[in-house]
Formats: sequence, structure tokens, C-alpha cells
Amino acid sequence: MGAGILMHRLAGQYAPARRWQTDRKLRVTNKHYLYRVRREDSPYCDERPDPDDVCLLVIHGISLPPGQFGGDLVAKLFTNRLPAQLGELEELRGLAVSAHLFIDRGGRITQFVPFNKRAWHAGESAWCGRPGCNDYAIGIELEGTDELPYTDAQYSALVAVSHALFARYPRLSADAVVGHREIAPGRKTDPGSAFDWPRFLRALAAVSRPF
Repeated sequence: MGAGILMHRLAGQYAPARRWQTDRKLRVTNKHYLYRVRREDSPYCDERPDPDDVCLLVIHGISLPPGQFGGDLVAKLFTNRLPAQLGELEELRGLAVSAHLFIDRGGRITQFVPFNKRAWHAGESAWCGRPGCNDYAIGIELEGTDELPYTDAQYSALVAVSHALFARYPRLSADAVVGHREIAPGRKTDPGSAFDWPRFLRALAAVSRPF
């Protein structure tokens, strides 16, 4: 269950601001990258049909190999640099996928695709009856699994990233944040039951200051 559904059920109701203040250390540049965040360019992206139509934030979960953390296979998958020997993960060969951002267990952020471009993260998907979420969404991958709790550092980084994005893209808000499973029900399950939506939304509300 994502932000748009849960936000009205939280204790201490709040109305999301149309614009948000954010930490000056984490902001989106005029080239649509996060300032001073590690970058690895992915070939798996293309132009959005409408670059100004950025109105959805999709949270994913990923680990490669599944359940193992701290390696570089996710980055290699997103940048078409998989090793010659993949063993049981050979099915990844030739898979063309990416996300705009990846947040590892320590809260470190890597950007693979600028936000004005279409990353290939959602697959067959729809939101509020509108298909093709890649066209208008920003995708963030959290290193994790559906069952294991995400880390404090990841929640902190995700909140900071979300505020930077809300400040830069006026169609984004806390009401337009969903999990992958919500836009691809029956096909995807991430970020899973381990993702604490109430905690994330309360953290968003606690540091928001409309102006």
C-alpha cells in the first residue's frame, strides 16, 4: 500500500505541500541530476514523450544475488557491464533495465539516469488508469528484499531525495508515491511488506515546510 492510500490514515493528519523546502546539500541541478551524488550512466533509457510530465515516484526493491547486499551487480546490470560468468543469474543476460536512482543499505545514492529521461524500471504498468508508467515516473531502487527491513540510512536518504524531487518537479507530491507492486499488481511485489510506509510518510511530513 503506497503513499496515496496510507497518508490519510496516519495519526496526525497533514496535507502535503505543493512545494517543499529541502536540504541544500541534496538538490536537483538544471541538468536533472542530484547535486554531488555518484553517477553511473545507464544506456537503458530514452526520451520521455513529455519531459515536463514527471508526476509519479515509484519505489522498488532489488538485491543481486537475491538477499545478498553490498555487491556491484545491480550497478553492472543497469550499465550493461555484467560479468562473463553469472552462474544461477544467467537469466539476467541481455536484460535491459535501469532506474533513476539506487540507494544501498548504507544510504549511499547512485544516479543512473537523469530525471528528465525515461528510465526502464516499471515495465508493463499503470497508475490511476494511465498505462506506461515509465513515461511519467521516476524510479528509485532500494537495496533489499520484500521480507527484510530496510535500513534507517535508506529511509533518511529516500526522504531527502523525495524532498529534492518535490521541490524540482511541481507535479510530484507525497500523494504520488507508490510501490512497484501497486502499478504492476500480480506481476511485481516490491518493495514488499518490509517497506514501512507509515514511517516513510511521517518522516516526509516531519521535515516538510511549505512556503
